[in-house]
Amino acid sequence: MNESEFIMFVQGTLGYLDPESFISHRLTDKSDVYSFGVVLLELMTRYRAIYANSINEKESLSYSFLLMFDQNIHRNMLDREIMDKETMVVLEKLSILAANCLRPRGDDRPTMKEVLECLQMIRRHPMHGASDHKGDSYAHHNYEGSPSMVVHLNETIYESIETSRLVDDLKPHFAPQIVRSEASVLLMLIVFHAMAISTTTSEPAISLPGCPDKCGNVSIPYPFGISAGCSATSLSSYFTITCNDTFQPPRPMVRDLLSETEVIDISLERGEVRVYGPVSYICFSSNTTIPENHTTGFTLEGTPFVPSTTRNRFMAIGCHTLGIIGGYMHSNSNLYVAGCYSYCQSINSTSNGAPCTGMGCCETTIIPDLKDFAVILVMNQSAVWEFNPCFYAMLVEAGWYSFRQQDLVGHLRFVNGRASRGVPVIHEWAIRNGSCPEGKKVPKDYACVSSNSKCVQASNSQGYLCKCSEGYEGNPYLPEGCQDIDECKLRKEDPKYKELYPCRHGMCQNIPGGYLCKCGVGKRQDGTNYGCQPVLNYVELVVAGLSVSAIVVMALICFLVMKLQRRKYRKEKEEYFKQNGGLRLFDEMRSRQVDTILILTEREIKKATENYSDDRVLGCGGHGMVYRGTLDGDKEVAIKKSKVIDDDCREEFVNEIIILSQINHRNIVRLLGCCLEVDVPMLVYEFVSNGTLSEFLHGNDHRTPIPLDLRLNIATQSAEALAYIHSSTSRTILHGDVKSLNILLDDEYNAKVADFGASALKSMDRNDFIMLIQGTLGYLDPETFVSHHLTDKSDTYSFGVVLLEIMTRKKALYNDNLNGNKALSHIFPLMFHQKRHCDMLDFDMIDDKVMVVLQKLAELAMHCLNPRGDDRPTMKEVAESLQMLRRLHMQLVSKSSPTRVSCSYEGSSMSIPSDPMKYQSMETAKLIKENHT
Repeated sequence: MNESEFIMFVQGTLGYLDPESFISHRLTDKSDVYSFGVVLLELMTRYRAIYANSINEKESLSYSFLLMFDQNIHRNMLDREIMDKETMVVLEKLSILAANCLRPRGDDRPTMKEVLECLQMIRRHPMHGASDHKGDSYAHHNYEGSPSMVVHLNETIYESIETSRLVDDLKPHFAPQIVRSEASVLLMLIVFHAMAISTTTSEPAISLPGCPDKCGNVSIPYPFGISAGCSATSLSSYFTITCNDTFQPPRPMVRDLLSETEVIDISLERGEVRVYGPVSYICFSSNTTIPENHTTGFTLEGTPFVPSTTRNRFMAIGCHTLGIIGGYMHSNSNLYVAGCYSYCQSINSTSNGAPCTGMGCCETTIIPDLKDFAVILVMNQSAVWEFNPCFYAMLVEAGWYSFRQQDLVGHLRFVNGRASRGVPVIHEWAIRNGSCPEGKKVPKDYACVSSNSKCVQASNSQGYLCKCSEGYEGNPYLPEGCQDIDECKLRKEDPKYKELYPCRHGMCQNIPGGYLCKCGVGKRQDGTNYGCQPVLNYVELVVAGLSVSAIVVMALICFLVMKLQRRKYRKEKEEYFKQNGGLRLFDEMRSRQVDTILILTEREIKKATENYSDDRVLGCGGHGMVYRGTLDGDKEVAIKKSKVIDDDCREEFVNEIIILSQINHRNIVRLLGCCLEVDVPMLVYEFVSNGTLSEFLHGNDHRTPIPLDLRLNIATQSAEALAYIHSSTSRTILHGDVKSLNILLDDEYNAKVADFGASALKSMDRNDFIMLIQGTLGYLDPETFVSHHLTDKSDTYSFGVVLLEIMTRKKALYNDNLNGNKALSHIFPLMFHQKRHCDMLDFDMIDDKVMVVLQKLAELAMHCLNPRGDDRPTMKEVAESLQMLRRLHMQLVSKSSPTRVSCSYEGSSMSIPSDPMKYQSMETAKLIKENHT
């Protein structure tokens, strides 16, 4: 019954019935307390609740005892067998306890929990100080005026309202020595204790048996405990709580290495202890006097505590104030320093309730795993001391402090006011001398002793915590401390639990670790396992059946249509795959043991390019579109989607893919894979991020100076790449479209040649006759144009044009604003033979010191542009010449005095040395990057 519920029939036994319940027709927990008081009298007197007196008249034991207690002659009713000089102290205290249980007003009676605590205390110290007791020394106490009492479990801590007789008298008689008691008295105390435990309706135990679980108003759960015998000292001596009874109510204190700190709350579930922390401050009475200074901190090394990173904030309060927190970490003893600055010109520049973002107060977070720290203040008081004499800094629970202007004014107003006991700080605690077993043998000192508990690793520093398993609650650090949650009982007691533990239209049945929702006759599960619903009637069942049938038929039709479409789509992709040589590619890969080619599906390509999004387009050319894609979440690639493909080329396509995928040169854009299940195959290349050489030379920012060494580096790397595909692969590959647009640059401005061979879906042997000339105007080899034969010297010619672009920063086809469009490969040779080619060179790289290099570079370009292919150098020779020019350039720029060379084309001009050992070899990559930036 709830306290407010009215009962129609009063049930109970005469002599034990609570008079208040009999009159009010309301049954409360205090009714049980009254009945238990009668039982106490029976145990002390050996009289029945309704007994016969000396003249054989029926009397009420409770009524008779209270009359005699009020006259201070109640000892005449006690059993003579347990009365002696040594036991009178205990009997007197039990008499007072019984009298309090029998108070007429229920509100004045103690609770059964308080009765139990009192009996536990007396049981542990039954006859202390009995030898000092004088039988007549007890002053008579008026029962009617004595209030109800609360006795706390710690033998040194007692709290009472208006100082009850029991508490006042127990304290002075608890002496260190213990006097042997009568066996009968001990037996009586044990019976009292057992009865109180069975009568008390309380929550699961949170402390060791016989140990107090509260200090003042604060619960002390194990492994914490009041006194060493009640705490887990084997895990840490710092789990011992001292109960300071000089305060009312008493205050629990926990110690660190240097001092004791008051405990506000202890949480087993979160692994937190909330304490009052100190406040650092400094105060001024003028801008010249020595300040009043107080620096604080915590020392937690060796303790199970570390400050919570998420639940605490470091804060400073004041104007012109710098608050600093510094300390050391548990794991590596590294020093940690952090802080924040608070500023305000006047009190009026701040506002109450404002966030601590620097105006009047500031805050910052702390790092995990601090073992100790100190809080100090640094400030400039000269401008503000008159209205802000005191400055404060503290580690405090996040959200506790709200700024107030009055905290800035007055002498120590904040410390003496809102923070008079300190400020709340959250420390995380754990069992630091171990870790979760995780399949290993459980150590002897393992703290998670409850059978329904689990171990979780501590989140802040080392160690572990214990928690009750799902469906259980209580203290996992005690044997059988985790008790099953009776969800069904909670649903009955409080409506809010009906939402937490749903069982709609069903019967709730509790099971260990959970509950079942059973459906009665005519009901069935509603599909959630936590509710029931009525079974449909016949008409509703028919309608539902027809509806379901119609839905099933429609779903089946849709399924068949979708399946046919998928089969058609899959068959189409298989045809494309075969048509594009997919089966042959697999055979070739198996026979050649090639595993470097990715065979991608169309779905993977669409996902990588976001369904060919316009935002992913890198470029568009005559052969198709190039997209930027992402494979496997983070690998960036370039995907070329060709517009058309010559059916005659499909047979050669597989060979080209295998050959090109095996090219692994640092200056060649590598072919990673392909997609063959589409009409026109798509190729996947590595992604090069810094654009093309053409954009670098001729882009919007084309006036940015480009050093000669960077130009030589790009030219050399490009030549090496072309030389590699001409002569170092298993099959000669001709690029056929060498131009600055097909030379890409990475983040370090290293060149990578792209769009060769299969990228244009053409690969020609040098003796093949080509019907269609492919290439780009301005770069096309005139001999190829006439002979219709594509050779390696065709690439040499095109590369010569690229060299001219690098030297002049002019496009292959450019407009000089006088005579319209001109071909660079035509104008430069004319100027060269007229010895005026220096006028075409990029002014930014002309330097007397390197003119010999520029001259030789121009000569090399002229060799590449020779009308007869046989007279042109191979790309390997071009690459070697460029390498020597790079070394020559480095040697010349390192000399202190320049060598003046005229820009001419005479036979006596300096030739490129053939012995590379004459020049110092040095690393150029770093110089290139530094010079360009």
